[in-house]
This record gives sequence, C-alpha cells and structure tokens, in this order.
Amino acid sequence: MAINPRTRAEILRLYCAETWKIGTIARQLGLHHNTVRRIVREAGVPRHPGKRRSSKIDPFMPFIRQTLTTWPELPASRLYHMIVARGFRGSQSHLRAMIAPERPRPVAEAYLRLDALPGEQAQVDWGHFGKVTVGRATHPLMAFVMVLSHSRRIFLHFYLDGAMHNFLRGHIEAFEAWQGVPRELWYDNLKSVVLERHGDAIRFNPMFLDFAGHYHFLPKPVAVARGNEKGRVERAIRYVRDNFFAARTWDSIDDLNNQARQWCDTIAVDRPWPNDHAICVGEAFERERSSLLALPDERFPADERVEVRIAKTPYARFRGNDYSVPHTHVRRTLTVVATLQEVRIIDGVDVIARHPRSFDKAARIENPEHIEDLVRHKRHARVLRGQSRLLQAAPNSKRLLAETARRGGPLGTTVAALLRLLDTYGAAELKAAIDEAMARGVPHANAVRLSLTRRREQRDQPPPIPVNLPDNPKVRTITVRHHDLGGYDRLANDTDKDTDEDTDT
Repeated sequence: MAINPRTRAEILRLYCAETWKIGTIARQLGLHHNTVRRIVREAGVPRHPGKRRSSKIDPFMPFIRQTLTTWPELPASRLYHMIVARGFRGSQSHLRAMIAPERPRPVAEAYLRLDALPGEQAQVDWGHFGKVTVGRATHPLMAFVMVLSHSRRIFLHFYLDGAMHNFLRGHIEAFEAWQGVPRELWYDNLKSVVLERHGDAIRFNPMFLDFAGHYHFLPKPVAVARGNEKGRVERAIRYVRDNFFAARTWDSIDDLNNQARQWCDTIAVDRPWPNDHAICVGEAFERERSSLLALPDERFPADERVEVRIAKTPYARFRGNDYSVPHTHVRRTLTVVATLQEVRIIDGVDVIARHPRSFDKAARIENPEHIEDLVRHKRHARVLRGQSRLLQAAPNSKRLLAETARRGGPLGTTVAALLRLLDTYGAAELKAAIDEAMARGVPHANAVRLSLTRRREQRDQPPPIPVNLPDNPKVRTITVRHHDLGGYDRLANDTDKDTDEDTDT
C-alpha cells in the first residue's frame, strides 16, 4: 500500500514523540498494523523500551539465527519441523511471526545503464493482448514487438498465435520496414530461440539458427530471470498497451495491423528520444539507419510447411480446416505450404491446389472444379458398374450398346433403361427381347421394352409388377438361387392320394 509523505510523517511523530504503540497508531489512522510497523522499521527508529514477555521460542532463537545465517532462504515450514524435533511445542504461525525480523535482508542490487551503439542491437519479445474469435475458432492475439536499442524505433505487428513461423515472419517484416538488420538481437529464453539451457550452455533452435545465418545477425538470449537486460522491449510493450491498444477499435487483424503500422510511423517516432530530448525517435532512427546490416537478396522461406495424409475424401486437413484437392490424389501424402493469405497443396514439385487461408474452425474450403471433376468421375463410375451388371445378366446386350454408341446415342440412359427392364422382367426375357430388337435392326431400349410387352401379351400374362429396389449396388447385384420346387409337388400329390383313400373308405 502506497503511503503519502504526510501520513508517513504523522506515523513517525506519533510513534517517536507521543510513544504510541503500533496497534494504536494503526487504529487511529485506519491503517494495517503491518503497514505502520514497516514504516517505522524503514525509518530505522528503535523500538519503544519496555519489558518483553517471555516466549516458548526464546530458548531456540540462537539455533534459529545460526540456521538462517547459513540458509537465508530456508522456508519457515522446514525450520518449524527442525525445532519441533528439538523440543519446541509452539505453533507454526507463531514461529513465522518471530523469525520474520531475523531473516537477513537481501542487499539491493545496482544496475548499469546499458547503452548500445547505432545499429548494434535490437530487443525482441511477444506481448499477449487477449483473444480473438474468427468464426467458430478462438485465437490468442499476439503482438510481435522489436525495438532498436539505440534509436528506440518500434516495430509492431499482430498475429493470431506465437508459433515459430509467425515469429520468423515478424522478424522479416521488421527488417524490411527498417531496410536493414541489427547486428545483435536479444531475447528471453523463448522456445522459438532456445530449446535447452544449462547456465551459459545453450542449445538453439536449428531452424532459428538457419534464419539468423541468412540475415547475418547474432542471437543473444539474456540470462534467466534477468528481464532488466531487455528492458527496452519490455517498456515498448507497455507503451503499446497504453498508447496504442487501449480503447482501440478494429474490424479485422489486417485492419489492426494497418493501424499499428501507421502508429509506428507517426506517434511512436514523434516521441522525444530518451538520450536527447531535442530530437525525436524518428530523427535518431534516420541517423542509425546507415549502421544497420544490408538485407540479403532473397527472403528467408518462412512459410509454414506440413505433410498431410489425404483420406478417401478429397480434402487436406490443415489447422482444423479442410481444403479440397483433385480426386485423383486421395490416399496419398501431400505437402501443405501456407502463408497468412494462401494455402498451397503440393505433390512433389507440382502445385495441385490453391486456396485462400482460413482461420475459422471446421470450415470446408473448396475449389468448384475439384467437386465437379469428382461428380463427373462418380457418374462415369456408376455407368461402368451398371454396364458390368447388365453384361453379366445379358451378355448379348454388348452388341446393342456398341451399336448405340456407334450411332451417337445416350449410352448411360440406355444402360439405365435396360437395367430397369432387367429388374422387372428378368434376365431370360431381357436376352430374348434384345435378340428380337437387334434382329429387327432397332438397337434401342424402347424397342426392347416393346418386345417384352408383346411377348407377355402373346402368352396372355398380366403386366409385371415392378420391384423398386434401392440404389445400393450391393443390393442390386445380389444373386438369388432358384431352388427345385419338385418336393412341394410330391407333397401335394401325396396329400391328394391320402384324400382319395379316405373317400373310398
């Protein structure tokens, strides 16, 4: 709790001049007794003289002081068990209250002001700015912040996560915005930079080392728990929160980044330069620009690249969304290469599909041509399956279909019509009707149908009752065996014989 100077002076006057007790001062001024005690202790005022009551812990205080001198950070819970083993019968809370003044106070650490030469150093970090909902997906809103240590020029760009590829994209955008690269970049121990660390022994992320080699800068992770070593970027993130992001409205991540770019080029560069208030940050940066390393001729390939297995449906699953591929590439492993704007799907070196990037969840992004090709393929496959079934039931239909194709007739329609006749009249009748139609020189499904109708009328048979079978090919291709019904005839004859015998009797 912050205490103003007037209240602090009143506490010291009442304690020293009026000799009020700590509790009395706290009650009268409406403060906590620990706050009053802290102010008195910080002022170095000696405690009021008086007789102190004896305590159960008094015989153990020499042991406690000696132990805390050797182990200043020893927890009170462990120290309590140590003195209980030596005969202490008091409570742990009482022990905590008694040993708090006995702990050695850490010596305040002094820090050197770290000044950087022009173009020598930049500091990098992520800032978390809440969450963003895109359709059915929720993403963390992460701000990539890089600040030049000499001029304090800030680069700011927002991403929908802090993944490695966005981390590299942030660097590339910053280098290209400044048209140069600092010689050293300082980080805390991000997994994108440091995979493992034991003291000064650091195992860097191999991909990040390739990136640093491409742009010729030296990555420097700061020491563990030494955030002061990259205080410039920490203050820059706080400045972004207070001066840019607070109470700001935006329609999309692109709109937010456009506003961030404008803020970096205006308000952020117009603030006074900390080393000389006579000039602004923008002027200091223009002086520093010539000291930056030149950009390489080519960009580092920071696109996200993953391998995906295409299942029996022609879609590649990437970041929770499905992107269509040609149906000829099902049951294969393909490569997805993604930028923030586009998703490309590659087979070897060939790009087989391009789609706009979606940050939604469970969305299906389709190329209409992929779906149309699949529909045509499935329709052709259904025709082939129908032909196979027709030829198996009526082999002579092959001549009719061939003649239909030669005349340019609708082959698929003819197959479908003959299959319906097959289901209605049976294979034997269909074969006879096809032979008759071909003999008359009329290779058409209607000729076959008329022949079937005429044959039934000649036998004085009623019209057939069509059976509506489902479209499932497994049902339509079931073969039904015709069993011998002679047993039923013999049974009927035996029954008639028994009836005649009963009548004679």
